[in-house]
Amino acid sequence: MEETKVQVMMKKEEDDAKVEIWKYVFGFTNMAVVKCAVELGIAEAVEEKGSPITLNELASALKCDPSLLQRIMRFLIHLKFFKEVPTSQGSMAFQQTPLSRRLMRHGENNMAAFILLESSPVMLAPWHSLGTRVLANGTSAFDKAHGKDVWSYAAADAAHSKLINDAMACDTRLAMRAIIEGCPEVFDGIETLVDIGGNDGTTLRTLTKAFPRIRGINFDLPHVVCVAEKCHGVEHVGGDMFDGVPEADAAIIKWVLHDWGDDECIKILKNCKEAITKDKGKVIIVEAIIEEDDGVDNKFKSVRLMLDMVMMAHTNKGKERSLKEWDYVLRQAGFSRYNITSIHAVQSLIEAFP
Repeated sequence: MEETKVQVMMKKEEDDAKVEIWKYVFGFTNMAVVKCAVELGIAEAVEEKGSPITLNELASALKCDPSLLQRIMRFLIHLKFFKEVPTSQGSMAFQQTPLSRRLMRHGENNMAAFILLESSPVMLAPWHSLGTRVLANGTSAFDKAHGKDVWSYAAADAAHSKLINDAMACDTRLAMRAIIEGCPEVFDGIETLVDIGGNDGTTLRTLTKAFPRIRGINFDLPHVVCVAEKCHGVEHVGGDMFDGVPEADAAIIKWVLHDWGDDECIKILKNCKEAITKDKGKVIIVEAIIEEDDGVDNKFKSVRLMLDMVMMAHTNKGKERSLKEWDYVLRQAGFSRYNITSIHAVQSLIEAFP
């Protein structure tokens, strides 16, 4: 009897599932091997050579066992981090790619610190309590793993705090470049700008370099700003955004609101609104927006959905928001209107006006 189209489709789905499930059985492998590459400095060694590097040359540079390194490199090539190319002597050598260069600890596009943060034991432990987090409906997975929330943990652990700051700086460089290149008019008329939760000041260092007229105020918790690098045109101010925000023409807040529930977001946004000038003031929000239309083709959609799971694992009430959810918190905070601009990044840019 000839199979129907439905039967053929069901058979294909079953066959695909037999393969697909293994990605989740061993899904941790990708992160672990990429972390290994960062820790070994593989990308730096290939870059330093200046030309394709053979296995023996790479093993010698890294002081590694060639047989073990070969297996690591085979896996990284499979993931398209490196390319394998022939040499003039007939052997094979490894070559950098745009993806492998993001494993370097330095450079404008590097994401090494972010990889090291998310793959650290501290940040991985809460994932083992994700099911409990869902069932408990409010009990933080991070609290369960470490006995305190992520902010208290960072305040008590200088090394982890630095890792967070370095990781945030990775994304900030990418997001700020996307904003400066894609919509520089956002900063027209702004002379003073306060960055809420600005970490080590990377956002304002980037913006004041692009727009020298702007005077920046980097505002974060005291233990964060006390180790921030000094920068011309940027003042580091310690404080608590729930208590108040330094006054400025405008405020910028990047990847902070997604750490908090709606009530906390509304409180933060109200404080931002109070701090900015009423005539030309605005709050510039750099956050992801979850698309509600499943038909939307966006290359960053899966990243935004993964980030929402990260918020569930690492924060008490944090989440990535849909456009409808952003509209709610902005209206509740008292903003009269807002504009949304897509940029070439995980986040979008929201301009909220008093």
